[in-house]
Amino acid sequence: MAPKKLSCLRSLLLPLSLTLLLPQADTRSFVVDRGHDRFLLDGAPFRYVSGSLHYFRVPRVLWGDRLLKMRWSGLNAIQFYVPWNYHEPQPGVYNFNGSRDLIAFLNEAALANLLVILRPGPYICAEWEMGGLPSWLLRKPEIHLRTSDPADNMTKIFTLLRKYEPHGPLVNSEYYTGWLDYWGQNHSTRSVSAVTKGLENMLKLGASVNMYMFHGGTNFGYWNGADKKGRFLPITTSYDYDAPISEAGDPTPKLFALRDVISKFQEVPLGPLPPPSPKMMLGPVTLHLVGHLLAFLDLLCPRGPIHSILPMTFEAVKQDHGFMLYRTYMTHTIFEPTPFWVPNNGVHDRAYVMVDGVFQGVLERNMRDKLFLTGKLGSKLDILVENMGRLSFGSNSSDFKGLLKPPILGQTILTQWMMFPLKIDNLVKWWFPLQLPKWPYPQAPYGPTFYSKTFPILGSVGDTFLYLPGWTKGQVWINGFNLGRYWTKQGPQQTLYVPRFLLFPRGALNKITLLELEDVPLQPQVQFLDKPILNSTSTLHRTHINSLSADTLSASEPMELSGH
Repeated sequence: MAPKKLSCLRSLLLPLSLTLLLPQADTRSFVVDRGHDRFLLDGAPFRYVSGSLHYFRVPRVLWGDRLLKMRWSGLNAIQFYVPWNYHEPQPGVYNFNGSRDLIAFLNEAALANLLVILRPGPYICAEWEMGGLPSWLLRKPEIHLRTSDPADNMTKIFTLLRKYEPHGPLVNSEYYTGWLDYWGQNHSTRSVSAVTKGLENMLKLGASVNMYMFHGGTNFGYWNGADKKGRFLPITTSYDYDAPISEAGDPTPKLFALRDVISKFQEVPLGPLPPPSPKMMLGPVTLHLVGHLLAFLDLLCPRGPIHSILPMTFEAVKQDHGFMLYRTYMTHTIFEPTPFWVPNNGVHDRAYVMVDGVFQGVLERNMRDKLFLTGKLGSKLDILVENMGRLSFGSNSSDFKGLLKPPILGQTILTQWMMFPLKIDNLVKWWFPLQLPKWPYPQAPYGPTFYSKTFPILGSVGDTFLYLPGWTKGQVWINGFNLGRYWTKQGPQQTLYVPRFLLFPRGALNKITLLELEDVPLQPQVQFLDKPILNSTSTLHRTHINSLSADTLSASEPMELSGH
């Protein structure tokens, strides 16, 4: 449910869910000619061949490069969403600067001679955090998202629908070139032959087509969404999508094949495609232990904790993303290992449990696991909860984060909690560059721990892919920029895309910072590769897609569309 008052964003983008933007719109026209089942652009028959690109998944300095490659591929339009939560992070606070500068992106599209099909939301899905809806909507615990207003006149709506039937242009707004990835499953692919055959068949029918995605990009930071298909399925950091333009912006064989098909039906730009970006290899780089997360609690939460008898959700304390620490104290001594769990699937999404600073294990959403704890009267029980991304698809999916129910130790419901909303990005960006003193640590550290290292680049700087062999799960920053999540042991994604503009050239020191949440390899090393690894051999559930038509799904696993 969107606020009754239109936000600045929605009024800026016009109250339309699908708008074809034209440069110098006052002198040009776009008409739906239903009598002849076609579009008219400036009075002439027109068919668009479009591709999806999300500006919010691509750093601003790379917009022009990606758009030019899309135009060279033969596209005459692009389609993209506008995520509400990207532009209104807090109620009444708007951000259209930097990589959020929507007008600048539209100007880049015009420079590339591409028309724009705009899908402003407010809900977008897109495998994006909460489907583009801002998490601050959930500060109203009883809110019902994506439900119809009971005052709607359905007869009027269906009458409007019938107005557009049975005639009109043929349009496929989302023709899938690949598919998304979930942690714990294989990297999804769709064959070149299947994609090109489907496109050619549609173009023969005179249809307008948008290919989703033409360039997928990256879920930097905490922006990935999640699905719920019997269990919680967070989306990977990479949104490569097996698209014609790779995550790093390079043309793939799929792109050249699609260009050949498009050239049969309309002119494509002449000249060579810009070459792939230069790539770089570096390492291995050995990281140094900075300290346990608990040692930095005063810096991570400078305002101190919030006190409550029962644990509060992220939304209740206005913690939108990332991590929150829950703390209480044992009320009696426990000599024998005693079961510890959170009832009613109350962990959203992963909980890292520590007693007196010693890591005990993980509790996870949709898992019925229990930990077995011992401790003394007054022992400190800390639970670091990670928000793995809010559900991006489904009606009334109010995906609250944190501890939704009070944990139970033995037969005791634990109360008297302190909540520490953690500002980890601030710590990495502002405090760690000060070279804080080393903190004491055990011989074999486990649990949430910071590692870091400065390193020079002696040769030329290029795009690269951060590889973390042997690491378990965590978050990575390069020179203060949040690259996103890694989950090496879960897969399929094994590398994180590092655009070259994030790296300092020769003569300057770069800094990598890791928050490892569970366990580190014996040699805490990372490498920078010149090729991505998006599909590990350890994942168990295959999601390869040969065709997306309903009668030819992969036999290995029925595919359920998440909806974009």
